[in-house]
Amino acid sequence: MKKRILCFGDSNTWGYAPNGERYDETIRWPMRMAAMLGDDYIVVEEGFNGRTTVLDDPSEGGYKSGANYLPPCLMTHNPLDLVILMLGTNDTKCRFGMSAFAISQGMTQLIKLTRIYAENRDKQPPRILLVSPVPNGDWIMETLMGPIFGGQSPEVSRDLADTYRKLALQEKIDYLDAGALAETSREDAIHLSPEGQIALANGIGAKVRAILEGK
Repeated sequence: MKKRILCFGDSNTWGYAPNGERYDETIRWPMRMAAMLGDDYIVVEEGFNGRTTVLDDPSEGGYKSGANYLPPCLMTHNPLDLVILMLGTNDTKCRFGMSAFAISQGMTQLIKLTRIYAENRDKQPPRILLVSPVPNGDWIMETLMGPIFGGQSPEVSRDLADTYRKLALQEKIDYLDAGALAETSREDAIHLSPEGQIALANGIGAKVRAILEGK
């Protein structure tokens, strides 16, 4: 029976390219990972541009809160063997004023919701892989993203790795640091280059195999 994986994230899961286009299925990490994992897996893409952990965006409009969308999303795609959560980048926007710890509290809510609304074929909560996002580039103020995220956002986003690692230990879930796999593009300091997307596919795919196949 095929293993089912849900990838719940923001624009870097959706496949947003720095030029504003969308990477195709051969580049964006969920679909490239699916090809790597093979026919024994079904990978569901659930990336959305601007998505946060728990916040709607007063400037970009509604539907940005991951917490609001996650329950129906999980129930739609059940049964699930693994849920991958990779959010937090958009929470670092200067209009939110969030610390890494505050963002991790929002992620805690998503973990709780996953345990309530997701289930595997045995009607039990699936495995959860928490991925800390690739940190914002230190050069962000030289890009068009600078006024949106602010000069403090690279430090906050870097702090997410340690904060999420501690959260994963506390919640007894799996963890991966995407910042150890790739860095953001020179163009906008937020989104990934094709090479970055491919690096995530390879790294997260290897982690998925370790979780679901013990390899």
